[in-house]
Amino acid sequence: MIRSELVTRLGEEYPGLGQGDIERIVTIFFEAIVGQLASGGRVELRGFGAFSVRDYEPRTGRNPRTGEAVAVPGRSRLHFKAGKAILERVNREGQGA
Repeated sequence: MIRSELVTRLGEEYPGLGQGDIERIVTIFFEAIVGQLASGGRVELRGFGAFSVRDYEPRTGRNPRTGEAVAVPGRSRLHFKAGKAILERVNREGQGA
């Protein structure tokens, strides 16, 4: 599902809200999540999962073709841990049950 599909589905579910209102709600929701993660925080959505940022230190890697040492810069990566309820539902529906 992409953002526009989410907005459309919310519009169908809540016909009293205008398209512009739904767009603003979705934008505020995503900006709040991104802002929290950008400041080093964690976002937990009960029943869905938790987002966090993991920092990786710079290291020395190897070029697989030449074996030459290569400096790999440190970076931050987004980590998502799915909640128990979503994992159970994905596994149940993924098995055709």
